[in-house]
Amino acid sequence: MTALREIVRTCSNVHVARAALASIGGEFAARFAADASRRDLPSGVLAAHMVRAFAIHAGDDERRTVEAVVRGADQPVLVGLRYILARGLGAGRIAACDVAEDTPPAWAICAARATVWRD
Repeated sequence: MTALREIVRTCSNVHVARAALASIGGEFAARFAADASRRDLPSGVLAAHMVRAFAIHAGDDERRTVEAVVRGADQPVLVGLRYILARGLGAGRIAACDVAEDTPPAWAICAARATVWRD
C-alpha cells in the first residue's frame, strides 16, 4: 500500500494538499473549494483533514480500493487524493471535525500502521 502511504504522508500537509487541489483543478477543485468555503475553511485545510481522517478511519477494503484506483495512473497521488476527497464530500462520512486537534501527524499514523502491517 505504498501509494496510499505516500498520499497520507504528503497530502496531510495543508500546503501540499492545497497545491495538489490546484493541480487537480477543474470542476472538482471548484466544487471542493466551494464546500470548504461553506464550512468556513480554506480548501487545503479541509483536504488535509479529510486525508488524516481517512488514514485513521478507513477500513482495509477502502484502503485496497485506493490502491486499485491509483494502479497504473500517471499521477497516482493526485488520483488517490481525488478519490479520498470525493468520497469524503459525496458520502459525508468524513468531515473536518472528525479529526481531533490532538491527532498525531499523518506520518506518525502511517509509521505505526506500517510496523503493524510488517508483523
